[in-house]
Parts: sequence; structure tokens; C-alpha cells
Amino acid sequence: MKSMSRTESRRQPAPLEKSDGRIVGIGRIDEGAVRDAYRRWAPVYDYTFGQIVRHGRRSTVAEINRAQQGRVLEVGVGTGLSLPDYAPHLEIVGIDLSPEMLEKARERVDSSGLENVTGLHEMDAADLRFPADSFDTVVAMFVITVVPEPERVMRELARVTKPGGEVLLVNHFSKRHGLRGWVERRMAPFAEHIGWRPVFDLSRVMVSEDLELAERKSLRPFGLFTLLRFNKKRGASRQAHAAE
Repeated sequence: MKSMSRTESRRQPAPLEKSDGRIVGIGRIDEGAVRDAYRRWAPVYDYTFGQIVRHGRRSTVAEINRAQQGRVLEVGVGTGLSLPDYAPHLEIVGIDLSPEMLEKARERVDSSGLENVTGLHEMDAADLRFPADSFDTVVAMFVITVVPEPERVMRELARVTKPGGEVLLVNHFSKRHGLRGWVERRMAPFAEHIGWRPVFDLSRVMVSEDLELAERKSLRPFGLFTLLRFNKKRGASRQAHAAE
């Protein structure tokens, strides 16, 4: 059988991800592609994409800092850009799939003397190695369009959040119409190379029965990103354990 050339492979239609017959994502992402992309990004992330998302990152951490106390999990902590912004009364744990990113995050913790950061772990967001109900707040900023299985990740975020706690997402969600929608669809076939999905529907994060959407707001720049605040239902974990 004749093997497919790299040129022919690039000409293949981008994979479609569907739910209830509707397209909710275009372009494939796998763990290897994520690792490769962020290995390339690690040396320059702070000065490139890190600047674009600065407002969304800081405004989200400011929301978290209003809590009087608590344990916070940051999923996709990256190079640790957000770590100095957390209030010192909060205990911060971070995870990321990229060892190169985590190395820079650890350097930041050491150089800044961030004693409230108690752990930085290489870990898959779809398979969190924490017990259920471990954190008061779980935050994932600019992560959910990167992971291969976003629905599974959302259920994991819900699982490790304490009943009555919060899950905060900050992310790009695609538009179906207009210039922005057109650009996103043209970028979609390159998802595996750029490391994130330009076409990604909001419905893909609305999958956990334990989470209730409490707030949705657009963030700068230009409303490209959206903050979603979920509350975990009280008693949700007890009901899940009883079902098991």
C-alpha cells in the first residue's frame, strides 16, 4: 500500500468533532501534539501569548483572591505567570503537562519566594491524581481548548472541587458567524500544530451534572476570551459516592 506523503496528509480535511449531530470542534489535538507545542512555546511564552492573556489572567486571580481562605488548584499553570498574583493567605497547587513549562514555574516560585505555592506537579488534567473534594477553588485558564478530551477534563475539575466550591474557566470559545468565525474556521485545520483548537463550542464544557453555571462574562482584549464561573452543588460528591 502506498504511504501518504506529508503534503497529501496536510490536504486531508480536518477531523470534525460532533455532538447531537452538531459540529462542536474542528481539528485534532492529542497529548503528543500538546507536549510538542508547549516545548516550543516554553522559552518565549511569557513574552508572546502570556502578554495577550495578561488581563484575563489577572482579573481571574483577583476574583479568587476575594476568598477569605482556601486551597486553590490551577490546572495548566504553565510557566507560573499567575502565581505571584495570588493572595498569600491562599494555598496554591499547580499542575501542567509540560515539564519545560513547570521548570520555569519552579524557578519563578524560588526567585519570588512564594511560600504559599505548596506543589507544582506534572500531571494530565484528564486524570488528576488528587482525592475527590480536595480544593475550594479549581481554575483552568486558557487550557480547555488545548486538552485532547475536554469533557473528561471538566468532570475531573468537578470531582476534585469541594461541594460548595467553585470552578473557574477562562478560554476562547468560537463564533459561528462573522469575520471572527471565518478566521477561526480557516485556522482550525492547523490545531495540531499550533497546540489549541480555534473552533471550540461552549457546549463542550457544559457536561458535568455537579456544576451549575453561575456567571459568564467577556474579557479583554476585544472580548476574545470568556470567564465562566461554576458552583459545585452541595452534596454532589456524597451522591456520587453513594451511586458507586
